[in-house]
Amino acid sequence: MHKYEDLLAEAKATAEGARLRTRRAVNTELVQMYWRIGKLILARQAEDGWGTGTVARLATDLRGAFPRQRIFSYRNLVQTPKMAHTWPALIAHRPVAQLPWSHITVLLDKLHTRAERDFYATEAVRHGWSRAHLDLAIRQRLHLAQESAPRAGALPPHELTLPDGSPALDELARDPYRLDFLRLDEQERQPEPPYEESIATRMVRFLTGLGTGFAFVGCRYPVLTGDQYHRVDLLFYHLPLRRYVACALGTTSARPTHLVRLDTQVRAVDERVRDPDRDAPTIGVLIETSSGQATYTSLPPRGRQLLPTEADLTRVLREAVGAVDGAPHA
Repeated sequence: MHKYEDLLAEAKATAEGARLRTRRAVNTELVQMYWRIGKLILARQAEDGWGTGTVARLATDLRGAFPRQRIFSYRNLVQTPKMAHTWPALIAHRPVAQLPWSHITVLLDKLHTRAERDFYATEAVRHGWSRAHLDLAIRQRLHLAQESAPRAGALPPHELTLPDGSPALDELARDPYRLDFLRLDEQERQPEPPYEESIATRMVRFLTGLGTGFAFVGCRYPVLTGDQYHRVDLLFYHLPLRRYVACALGTTSARPTHLVRLDTQVRAVDERVRDPDRDAPTIGVLIETSSGQATYTSLPPRGRQLLPTEADLTRVLREAVGAVDGAPHA
């Protein structure tokens, strides 16, 4: 007769296996959702000649429909037509569908051919690479070293799965987009938003309503640097300037601390989100609700013509603070 400890160990292993399979399945559904949206965008662009501005509008409207989700940011949606173009047939059974979304954006941003993207997706799944390891392999051009040396006995791509305990599987477990995907139907279940969120909502409404090219990317937008996620309080992309605009919210009087936070957020966006071949350096905005002041930490000359002035931002901030003055301060 088996000992109870053996029974417990087998039951725990069964539960863990089910949890891992569910985690992988949810991630694949998320990737397929992005792929399907990309196919829709490509079809509309082919039929009606829509431009990239449609993606920004779609991101804004989807965020309006699912206001607490980050998965429909402009940064994410603008990648979907590229993914659908790279893999025109159903993506579900390809290695890339097993990877976290942050890995897939590296493949789409750093590589330019289907063959290269397939190679690195397959190797990332085979070895369970972290996002940082994948980025390093691409920069070292690993595919050139292995093109003439096919490995004997290796599993074909369609039979590969992320290894248990691998860095990629750990990152998938922490992936905020996967978690948001599971909560798509919870946008109406939350209580009255806290003070900072109410302020953020009003600032987003003001900036995206200007009609001057602001696209809302996300609130508390996650940026993976190393093995840690940094959160950008408010992240926008300004289409005419081709720059990200990162806003840090400060609700206390400790201004030096807020400046450090904003600097950290701007650097994270520049290092991990911005495409240096396409995007100019990120602009930082400090929004201090305690003093009712909004200031740019850096502003290029053309930005002075296209962006709202500090006086305009301050006015809207003070109106927002006044509108939620009775809400509790976190």
